[in-house]
Amino acid sequence: MDADDVAEFVESLPRCRRKGTAARPAWYVDNRLVARLEDRTTLTIRCAPALREELTAAHPETFGVPPAMEAHHKVQASLAHGNDEALRRALEAAHRMQRKT
Repeated sequence: MDADDVAEFVESLPRCRRKGTAARPAWYVDNRLVARLEDRTTLTIRCAPALREELTAAHPETFGVPPAMEAHHKVQASLAHGNDEALRRALEAAHRMQRKT
């Protein structure tokens, strides 16, 4: 996935809306963060701790947790490694987690 693919995928999720800026877009569902593009190849994704551990263990080249995010339910993803299925799974999980019922 590249930045445009991320935008297309996340915006296809129910009630997900783009906010942020042109340089740093973010996507929200019910005004709660799902994901934010930090630059053209780095994506921050809202992520429950158990899934974050699973993703970082299974795909360490794609997913990581910078020290500033350790206390938060977030993971950073590199778009350059081609783990599109894992990225979609993380984005869908973030959407479900943030959505108000």
